[in-house]
Amino acid sequence: MRWRHGKTVGILLCTLALCAVPAHGQIVSYMDSDGKRVFINSDPIPAARTVKTSVRGFLPLAGAMSRGTRSLSSASPLLGAEELANRQKIEIMIREVSARYNVDPALIRAVIETESNWNSSAVSRKGALGLMQLVPGTARQLGVNNAFDPKQNLDGGVHYLHTLLERYNGDLDRALAAYNAGPGAVDRARGIPQFRETREYVRKVTDSYFRPGSDRLSHASNASRPIYQTVAEDGRVVFTNE
Repeated sequence: MRWRHGKTVGILLCTLALCAVPAHGQIVSYMDSDGKRVFINSDPIPAARTVKTSVRGFLPLAGAMSRGTRSLSSASPLLGAEELANRQKIEIMIREVSARYNVDPALIRAVIETESNWNSSAVSRKGALGLMQLVPGTARQLGVNNAFDPKQNLDGGVHYLHTLLERYNGDLDRALAAYNAGPGAVDRARGIPQFRETREYVRKVTDSYFRPGSDRLSHASNASRPIYQTVAEDGRVVFTNE
């Protein structure tokens, strides 16, 4: 009887010990290098695999997220030290150029993500260059001498985006379509042209921009329109932004 009692106590203690083991995080999954889905219940999240897909003719940065990032803080765990330092410099430039042209920083990030996936050396099949993929002719018109210089590229690209948002009275879809296909194509179509590339482009940028966690503002651009002064026939001075 004593032996059986001791055995029962021992079993009970073992059971309690097992129950006392602290639980780890919930089941999480990730894609390994062979493309297989792996499920684990450990807390650390494995490093993201290198993205192999291309965006508009150029390869994205190794280690970057395939759909890009909504903010620097969410991207940090997936970036190497050198890439993170470079992204931080670009983020400072984005804040500066955003204030200069009154364009939402989140929209600038969404365009960069879709255009070059943050690769300042990117060159597309059509010859567009740098972070915001400026074609040489447009770059020259915007005063950009070196499209591979992130600061110049951002200034030119955001300036151009700002003018398009004003041209289409804040209509984001039309402004983005014009950024991709040119204002002439948008004007002729009276909206987004029936170009597959352009429609895909607008969809990708807006998906990125409106995705939860993008930190977007309430308006893509808060820039006020120019005020014009005219004199009416009765001598009244009229101010308008039309």
